[in-house]
Amino acid sequence: MKTKFTLLLVLLSLNSTFSQSKDVELKQLKINNDLDHFAARVVGQKIYFSSNLVNRREKPLKDNFGQSIYGLYEGEFDGEGEITNVKPIEKMEIGTFNMSIATFSSDGKYMYFTSNADRKAENKIKGYNTRNLIIQRAEYIEGRGWVNFTTLPFCNPENNFGHPALSPDGSTLYFFADLKGKKGKSDLYKVSVSNHETYGEVERLNDSINSSRSEGYPFVSADNKLYFTSDRRGGKGGLDIYVYDLESDDENQEAVCLDDPINTIGDDFSFFLNDDLTTGYLSSRRTRGEGGDDLYYFNKF
Repeated sequence: MKTKFTLLLVLLSLNSTFSQSKDVELKQLKINNDLDHFAARVVGQKIYFSSNLVNRREKPLKDNFGQSIYGLYEGEFDGEGEITNVKPIEKMEIGTFNMSIATFSSDGKYMYFTSNADRKAENKIKGYNTRNLIIQRAEYIEGRGWVNFTTLPFCNPENNFGHPALSPDGSTLYFFADLKGKKGKSDLYKVSVSNHETYGEVERLNDSINSSRSEGYPFVSADNKLYFTSDRRGGKGGLDIYVYDLESDDENQEAVCLDDPINTIGDDFSFFLNDDLTTGYLSSRRTRGEGGDDLYYFNKF
């Protein structure tokens, strides 16, 4: 899954701004199989996640480059974190290609997600044209589903933008991009959001968050901590999940690489923490998985 998005991601040493419980319990969900399941987000009584689009024979669809095509799905969750009654999201507009990795306003009315630009851009490194990633916004209308799809105004099709994440109050949107001036292959950025209609200037996050490698999959918890994924040096292996306290006044703060069982020697990414700050979901391609990107539920965090 991660290769298709050509981004992805780890920070340096621990500090005193974060302490993870040693009693964290993690379990692989029953929904996992040989398809990819990743980027789970709880909104009210629903849970949304990304997975392969499949044909009638349940085989994953591919694009012209042999990359998987993804869609957004919704379901319900039981008291043990399992996802049930899964179905594709309801949307009235067709032609939205490759929908994945979404974030939602607290009332569930607005959704931001990763998609592809309508036109191809020139890949100056490899000499061919590709459809870069963009961020789109949609509005939910009862009885119609998701409508009014629009590309965010700062998404230049010559660059990649993806992995949107709203702050708890909905006033800020975080995302990754590969803009000029970035430190690594992809950096994390933010913009202000006003009524989900207008957006401020794109602002790159600081060098304690962005590294010389790649960052992606941002998520901001109810206590205003930024969780993200990186493949920087000093991690546990592959992609790792880090946390950074957005409210700290410590100018020397460094992001913290989460401990086991959150991070492993495999790829661990797309962290989500419920408002209770003890339960949530993460995505991983670790040993003893089901073959693709799998979803895991944790508690006692």
